[in-house]
Amino acid sequence: MGLVFRACISSIFINEPFKNTELELHLPAKTGRRRDGLCKGNRVEKGFKLFKEMRKKDYLIDRAVYGSLIEAFVVDGKVGSACDLLKDLIESGYRADLSIYNSLIEGLCNMNRVDKAYKLLQVIVQEGIGPDFATVNPILVSFVEVDRMDDFCTLLEQMQKLGLPIIDDLSKFFSFMVGKRERVMRAVEEFKELKTKGYSSIAIYNVLMGALHKIGEVKAALSLFNEIKDSDLKPDSSITMKERGWVPTVVAYCSLAKGLCKIGEIDAALMLVRDCLGNVTSGPMKFKYALTILHVCKSGDAEKVIEVLKEMMQQGCPADEVIYSAITSGMCKHGTLEEARKVFACMRQRKLLTEANLIVYEELFIDHMKKKTAGMVLSGLKFFGLESKLKLRGSTIHISVTLVGFFQSVIA
Repeated sequence: MGLVFRACISSIFINEPFKNTELELHLPAKTGRRRDGLCKGNRVEKGFKLFKEMRKKDYLIDRAVYGSLIEAFVVDGKVGSACDLLKDLIESGYRADLSIYNSLIEGLCNMNRVDKAYKLLQVIVQEGIGPDFATVNPILVSFVEVDRMDDFCTLLEQMQKLGLPIIDDLSKFFSFMVGKRERVMRAVEEFKELKTKGYSSIAIYNVLMGALHKIGEVKAALSLFNEIKDSDLKPDSSITMKERGWVPTVVAYCSLAKGLCKIGEIDAALMLVRDCLGNVTSGPMKFKYALTILHVCKSGDAEKVIEVLKEMMQQGCPADEVIYSAITSGMCKHGTLEEARKVFACMRQRKLLTEANLIVYEELFIDHMKKKTAGMVLSGLKFFGLESKLKLRGSTIHISVTLVGFFQSVIA
């Protein structure tokens, strides 16, 4: 009869009608489906009612039933009831398994009872049950949320003594943290502190750079990128070795380059393109075509650039921000606005650019040329020692801004 009740409880949690053919049901295998339906209707109450009937009739209750109910109470926000069931389970002679403890720790942390969760972790360790990442992650997150970094680091030290892969788990932790947009910058700040204590890896950098790019913090992502280049971090399986040190993943390069192009930092983006192709064994096809376009632009001939674009499309490589920026940079340096317009017009005809984007990239070309022209003139002023003389005359307007305005009519 105990097996019948077990099947009944399972049918309640997984939202399926009870059938005699389910008497040999293995409840833990249904955990994923069960969890999805725990809080629908009053299933937790129904399951607990059946549980109490089993107790009254002195049926042997399987540990899996306890586990199902404990998880159900946690999901339903009834952590106190879940803890009572844990006590009942232990008094019945059972030993709670790790999944039960993990559910309770997660529930306690969700209720802002991180100290209770931490004590429960110590119980797990004392019982000789090896915790895993799912055990410690809710506690780590809670310590960050209440700004208890000393406790956070103490837990990391304990994890290390227990033989857990600290660096790998920290990578998972940061992946979890940046899952919510509002926690990304907090995660970056916490990483800064952890770096001073020696907790750092390329995998963590890649997680944070990707998250920063997604929320539009491209410059912050680029700052992390530069840290990697200047560091002596050990490799992970997703990166490639260069002569000294280690470089980010190709995905990180692509994300950063694309983000820089979107905010108009064309020179920085193309620097990343060159850096990537110089450091990885097999760089992205679009990066290779970007450099080809830059080379062809030296002719100043729009038709030659268009030929490269045709070849690129035949190879199944779609044009994106990096390609558009390569055209802008190359034609700005070696061509003219008219030749650049021919290229963009051709892309518009092939529906590679919308009418709105055509206007955007023409304006971007003009702005980029203004910056380049102003930069060249400023370099000339510095070379001849005229910049300091202009400042001594009491000019309150930034010279580069003035020059950009001066050359606007010339370029347009």
